[in-house]
Amino acid sequence: MTRNELLDLYFMDARAKLIDLGAFLDRLDRGTGEADFRLAAFREALKELARGSSDRAKSILLSLSDPTNEPIEKSPGKGAVGAWPGAAK
Repeated sequence: MTRNELLDLYFMDARAKLIDLGAFLDRLDRGTGEADFRLAAFREALKELARGSSDRAKSILLSLSDPTNEPIEKSPGKGAVGAWPGAAK
Protein backbone atom coordinates (compact mmCIF):
# COMPACT_ATOMS: atom_id res chain seq x y z
CA MET A 1 0.00 0.00 0.00
CA THR A 2 1.07 3.57 -0.53
CA ARG A 3 1.52 5.94 2.38
CA ASN A 4 -1.54 7.89 1.27
CA GLU A 5 -3.62 4.71 1.20
CA LEU A 6 -2.42 3.86 4.70
CA LEU A 7 -3.23 7.39 5.86
CA ASP A 8 -6.69 7.13 4.33
CA LEU A 9 -7.32 3.88 6.19
CA TYR A 10 -5.71 4.46 9.56
CA PHE A 11 -5.15 8.16 10.23
CA MET A 12 -8.42 8.90 12.02
CA ASP A 13 -8.01 5.89 14.30
CA ALA A 14 -4.42 6.85 15.15
CA ARG A 15 -5.51 10.46 15.67
CA ALA A 16 -8.17 9.37 18.17
CA LYS A 17 -5.65 7.21 20.04
CA LEU A 18 -3.19 10.09 20.18
CA ILE A 19 -5.86 12.39 21.63
CA ASP A 20 -6.75 9.65 24.17
CA LEU A 21 -3.09 9.46 25.22
CA GLY A 22 -2.97 13.23 25.63
CA ALA A 23 -6.13 13.13 27.77
CA PHE A 24 -4.67 10.30 29.87
CA LEU A 25 -1.49 12.28 30.53
CA ASP A 26 -3.54 15.42 31.32
CA ARG A 27 -5.54 13.46 33.91
CA LEU A 28 -2.32 12.16 35.45
CA ASP A 29 -0.94 15.70 35.65
CA ARG A 30 -4.07 16.81 37.50
CA GLY A 31 -3.96 13.84 39.85
CA THR A 32 -2.55 13.94 43.34
CA GLY A 33 0.02 11.77 45.05
CA GLU A 34 3.03 9.99 43.67
CA ALA A 35 2.82 7.77 40.60
CA ASP A 36 4.30 4.28 40.65
CA PHE A 37 6.72 2.68 38.19
CA ARG A 38 4.06 2.46 35.47
CA LEU A 39 4.12 6.16 34.67
CA ALA A 40 7.90 6.20 34.35
CA ALA A 41 7.76 3.10 32.14
CA PHE A 42 5.00 4.68 30.04
CA ARG A 43 7.03 7.85 29.52
CA GLU A 44 10.07 5.81 28.52
CA ALA A 45 7.96 3.83 26.06
CA LEU A 46 6.67 7.08 24.53
CA LYS A 47 10.25 7.98 23.66
CA GLU A 48 10.30 4.97 21.34
CA LEU A 49 7.70 6.70 19.15
CA ALA A 50 10.12 9.52 18.38
CA ARG A 51 13.02 7.26 17.42
CA GLY A 52 11.93 7.03 13.79
CA SER A 53 12.76 3.36 13.32
CA SER A 54 10.52 0.87 11.55
CA ASP A 55 10.22 -1.40 14.60
CA ARG A 56 8.63 1.02 17.06
CA ALA A 57 5.83 -1.33 18.12
CA LYS A 58 8.34 -4.05 18.98
CA SER A 59 10.56 -1.59 20.84
CA ILE A 60 7.62 -0.25 22.85
CA LEU A 61 6.44 -3.74 23.76
CA LEU A 62 9.94 -4.79 24.81
CA SER A 63 10.46 -1.61 26.82
CA LEU A 64 7.41 -2.49 28.94
CA SER A 65 8.16 -6.20 29.20
CA ASP A 66 10.03 -8.15 31.86
CA PRO A 67 13.30 -9.27 30.25
CA THR A 68 14.19 -11.79 32.95
CA ASN A 69 14.15 -15.52 32.32
CA GLU A 70 13.86 -16.82 35.85
CA PRO A 71 10.36 -17.16 37.31
CA ILE A 72 9.63 -15.28 40.49
CA GLU A 73 8.83 -17.29 43.60
CA LYS A 74 5.54 -15.56 44.37
CA SER A 75 3.42 -13.11 42.43
CA PRO A 76 3.06 -9.71 44.10
CA GLY A 77 -0.54 -9.44 42.89
CA LYS A 78 -3.38 -11.17 41.10
CA GLY A 79 -2.80 -9.93 37.58
CA ALA A 80 -0.60 -8.18 35.10
CA VAL A 81 -0.05 -4.43 35.48
CA GLY A 82 1.19 -3.75 31.95
CA ALA A 83 4.73 -2.69 32.73
CA TRP A 84 7.76 -4.23 34.34
CA PRO A 85 8.86 -2.36 37.49
CA GLY A 86 12.46 -2.33 36.26
CA ALA A 87 11.60 -0.95 32.80
CA ALA A 88 12.15 2.72 33.60
CA LYS A 89 15.27 2.31 35.67
